[in-house]
Amino acid sequence: MKVVKLILKQIRIWGIDWFVPALLLMILLAWIWPEMGLETGMFSLKSLAGAGISVIFFLYGLRLSYKQVFSCISHWKLHLLIQTITFVVFPLMALALRNAFPGEHYRLLWLGCFFLATLPSTVSSAVVMVSLAGGNVPAAIFNASFSSIAGLFISPLWMGVVLNSGVHDFEMTPVILKLGYQILLPMLAGVMLHQWFGKTAIRYAGFTRYFDQSVILTIVYTSFSASFGAGLFSGFSLPELLLLCLVLLIAFALVMGLITLVAAKLDLSLPDRIAALFCGSTKSLMHGTVMSKVIFGVSGTTGIILLPVLLYHAMQLIITGVLSRRFSKLKYPE
Repeated sequence: MKVVKLILKQIRIWGIDWFVPALLLMILLAWIWPEMGLETGMFSLKSLAGAGISVIFFLYGLRLSYKQVFSCISHWKLHLLIQTITFVVFPLMALALRNAFPGEHYRLLWLGCFFLATLPSTVSSAVVMVSLAGGNVPAAIFNASFSSIAGLFISPLWMGVVLNSGVHDFEMTPVILKLGYQILLPMLAGVMLHQWFGKTAIRYAGFTRYFDQSVILTIVYTSFSASFGAGLFSGFSLPELLLLCLVLLIAFALVMGLITLVAAKLDLSLPDRIAALFCGSTKSLMHGTVMSKVIFGVSGTTGIILLPVLLYHAMQLIITGVLSRRFSKLKYPE
């Protein structure tokens, strides 16, 4: 029992809550019992997850505070560094690794890695980690918010470049329309109502966070149910999946190193460097899951495409959790 308590204590120190084990549980449940995730109809999990996506972004817009977000807009060097890393360097790195995934067998894994690379930075965990590390929190809020909104357009455009390269049949127009009515319109509605209900939404953000996570868990379950139902994971061995983890870890380390070097060249302060590290290196699981459903639908391939996103999410929580502790000791030595 002491060993278990020590492990749980260390996991909490790393910044990992119940959500990561819950994600693993959903994958296990999809493997054991995929039937419920494959059902269709108005009240099926697929339909409920689609409605939940719209509610997530409505609540996100409702919590969006203009004053706090734009209070640090003059830090243009920091913002340019974070957004360039997020939407240019990451995708180009993934494109460079395309030949490292040879043949049809690994095509979907690479597509998942590229999809991960195009995603915006995470919002809540990046801001929380920057705060814990003693970094520039307003800058983190600005970049996370800007990245989330820009990602609604940039991520599908990047995916359109790859999926229209000749092998895939991909139509951008239906995706843009679906992004519009399922994500963008609810978010804009929330932003318009912020002045009346924003404070209440921010006050109860801890409760609405559980709703967001429940929708993400539902999408993960339905996506992996379709993948297991189609037998798409049967061709991948454990060493291959461990190699995928290593590739993602190396990519994370390269991005961290690049941000550190450029931030030093730009002579950014330590709080700004912390914000750049945590916002520039992380990717949003929420955007990954909801946009995968919009772009790819709940098909057998979606679970495999989501696999790098899920692995990277767990990895970034652990690494940024450890780093936040170390940075906090620099500012507040024990």
